[in-house]
Formats: sequence, structure tokens, C-alpha cells
Amino acid sequence: MAKQFKPETLCVQAGWTPKKGEPRVLPIYQSTTFKYETSEQMARLFDLEEAGYFYTRLQNPTNDAVAAKIAALEGGVGAMLTSSGQAANFYAIFNICQAGDHFVASSCIYGGTFNLFGVTLKKLGIDVTFVNPDASEEEISAAFRPNTKALFGETISNPTLEVLDIEKFARIAHSHGVPLIVDNTFPTPINCRPFEWGADIVVHSTTKYMDGHATSVGGAIVDSGNFDWDAHADKFPGLCTPDESYHGLTYTKAFGKMAYITKATAQLMRDLGSIQSPQNAFLLNLGLETLHLRMPQHCKNAQAVAEYLSKNDKVAWVNYCGLPGDKYHDLAQKYMPNGSCGVVTFGLKGGREVAIKFMDSLKLAAIVTHVADARTCVLHPASHTHRQLSDEQLMEAGVRPDLIRFSVGIENADDIIADIEQALKA
Repeated sequence: MAKQFKPETLCVQAGWTPKKGEPRVLPIYQSTTFKYETSEQMARLFDLEEAGYFYTRLQNPTNDAVAAKIAALEGGVGAMLTSSGQAANFYAIFNICQAGDHFVASSCIYGGTFNLFGVTLKKLGIDVTFVNPDASEEEISAAFRPNTKALFGETISNPTLEVLDIEKFARIAHSHGVPLIVDNTFPTPINCRPFEWGADIVVHSTTKYMDGHATSVGGAIVDSGNFDWDAHADKFPGLCTPDESYHGLTYTKAFGKMAYITKATAQLMRDLGSIQSPQNAFLLNLGLETLHLRMPQHCKNAQAVAEYLSKNDKVAWVNYCGLPGDKYHDLAQKYMPNGSCGVVTFGLKGGREVAIKFMDSLKLAAIVTHVADARTCVLHPASHTHRQLSDEQLMEAGVRPDLIRFSVGIENADDIIADIEQALKA
């Protein structure tokens, strides 16, 4: 389906093609298990010799249809849904890294991911080196070691809104024989398709724009099918040597381009079980059906808000790559010519205390630990999501103590700006 249709059509149609007499709308397969006629049929499923459903922890028809839609939107060969964006990030790395391995990540990433990589994965014996994504290729390359297995970055970083130079990162990763993993949550495949610029694996927090209505926490991993694991077989024994937990099956030999995503499902999901519920996948699918309509509106509104803030004398600084003077404007024009996302960050003159007073004075925009849904919302990372970090650590993660993350919704832009205006006066 991905070949002949454009993204707008894929949002609405991909993933679920009903046959005669089947429901037009993707049904919720709210069942833990699936029946077979013979023991032999079940055995073939457990040996990965046949595709099919036997237990929802591994695969479920509702989830698979939604994963197929996301894969089609990104231009990948396959995808897997997870219970959250954090689970997707963890699986994406853990699928190719084990104790004693190392990977390199941009330092400008979501605080939760920074902690997952820098603290929790270290407890599992997987080491990470954080690099400034704007550093030169030589500097970033210097972080690689013989046991480095991946390079990771965010298309648009949360909450600092740096735009990743995907081609540069892909060049570096591939020169070291490792895949580039990109978190594409903020632009979504409507505004950016990292595989077209050399990325190998894409992850999403589907909680954000894909769901779009703040109803369901979820994540996704998409495999481009482009990385040649066998060409670097010594680095990736999990994919290129027999898996004893599946009777000695070798993923690259058995599944070809689908090796990475099949291993993630058959091995990691089997053992760790961070599945998305079919009910949440159903709600996610409803969100995806309007993703192509919502993203342009988010971007249009955010552009108006960013332009208003940039002209206001109470505002100290504004970050939005849609602004011509923005540090990342040129990169954004290259990778996201139709718009980036609806998130704007800014600081107010007077710093942290003034920021908190401003937020408490907003009426339309709600203070919530969320970003990227239909309603305008706001957060002060230093007080909320990143409050475990010192001011020094905040700056290291690229999060200024005065940074306000303003997620512009799809309401009327004039109403959003009027709300900001009254709060600034207050």
C-alpha cells in the first residue's frame, strides 16, 4: 500500500483492509489469546515458522494494523507498538546492545530518555556517551569505541527544539558500521521522514501528535529494513548468530530485512512485555486518521505564537525553527520544509520566578505534563519534568532554568495569543 499512496491517504487507509463482510473500521481484538485446531499449528507459531496470533503479549491484530499504518507513513518495512515512548526507546537500544556494549546519543534529548540512557541502562551494563549534536563530525566520531553499537538522536529535541542534522548523523553512524536511531515524535512522518535522509530505525512516543488527543500513552519502533546487519555481523551477534531461545534460528537469515523488528517482537516483547493495549491502539488509530490535518494547523498556530512572542518586549528569547532568525531555521527548511511542530520554547525577562507567575496566570493553556496534543498546554521543565537536575545539569542537557515549553494546540490562534497576552500583563 505504501508505494502508491501519499501520506494523507495512508493516515486514513493504511494498515486495515477489510474483506467482504468485515468491519469497515479497525475492530478492537480485546482478547488475550487465539484458538487453533491442532497442536501442530500452535507449535509452528511458537517456532516462528508461521505468522499468526496466539497471545496478545506478542502480537494482536488491532496492534499490528496500527503498527503497519505507522510503518507505511514512515516508509519502513515493519513496526511494533509499545506501551509508551520510553519502552520504544529502551527496546530500540536493548535490541542490539547488551552488557559490555556502548552507544552514542545526542545530549539534546527528552529528560526521561536522558535518564534512561545515562542511569538505568548503565545499571544493565550498557554504557552511553552523550555528544553535542551540533559538534563537528570529527568530535562526534571521537566518542565511538570498538564496542559502540548505535547512534541516537531526536529529529526535534524535547524540550529544547534543536533540529538534528540527520544526514550528518547517518554519515557518522554508517562510517562506524552502526545504525542511526532517530526519535521522530515531534515532526511526525507528516513533516519529516528520517529514513529518506539515512536513518535506519525510527522511534515514536505515539502519546503525542500521533494520538493527538491525550487519551493514550504509547510508543512505536519502525524498522527501515535498510541496515545491513550481516555486513557487521561481529557487532550484532543477537541478530546474526543463532538464538538458542528459538531453537537456533538466526534472525537475519530467517527474516532478512525484517530481522531487527522481528527480534524486537519475538524476543524482547516476549520477555519484557511492554505491550500497547488493543484499546489504546484503537484510539491511536483514530488519532492517526487526522494526523495530516492536525499537523499543518499546529504548525500554523505555533508560527503565529512564535512571531508574537519574538516581538514582545517582556520576552527574553524565543526558540522556534520556523522563525527566519532561528539558529536551526536552515536545517528545518532542509528536513521539514512544510513545517516542524507546534511546540515553542521561550524565556521571560526576570527568569524562573516570572515564568512560574506567567504560567499560573494562563487561562486557556493548561499546566500539564504533556505536549503535542489538540489542546494548548504549557510546562516549566526546570520545575516539573527536569526538577531532579541541578541548574548545572539543566544547562548541560540544554534546558535553561527559565525555559517555558509552550505546546500550541489547534484552537484559534487569536485566542491562544490573547491568553498569552493577558498572562504577560498579569
